[in-house]
Amino acid sequence: MQTDNRFLDDLAKVASGALGSVSGVKHEVEIRIQQQLERLLARMNLVPREEFDAMKAVAQAAREAQIKLEARVAALEARLAAGDAATAERIAAAAQDSAPEQP
Repeated sequence: MQTDNRFLDDLAKVASGALGSVSGVKHEVEIRIQQQLERLLARMNLVPREEFDAMKAVAQAAREAQIKLEARVAALEARLAAGDAATAERIAAAAQDSAPEQP
């Protein structure tokens, strides 16, 4: 009985030692994978999130300004077209007033 108990104790020590070394290997593998990913991302020339968010805000502001300017140009074109029609009517009226009457 004593032999079986000692054998089980030794087996338990070996198992716990194996688990300890497996967790150490796991930690080492995680570190290596993290290093490889960092190298890969550095080579990919990616943009940091803060820089992306800043450029997104700039682009959004530029788009809003563009929309305002498009509306302003459309309003000015409408005013110009209305002014051209009024000017054409005045020219036609002036031409009729200054035209000699024919019998």
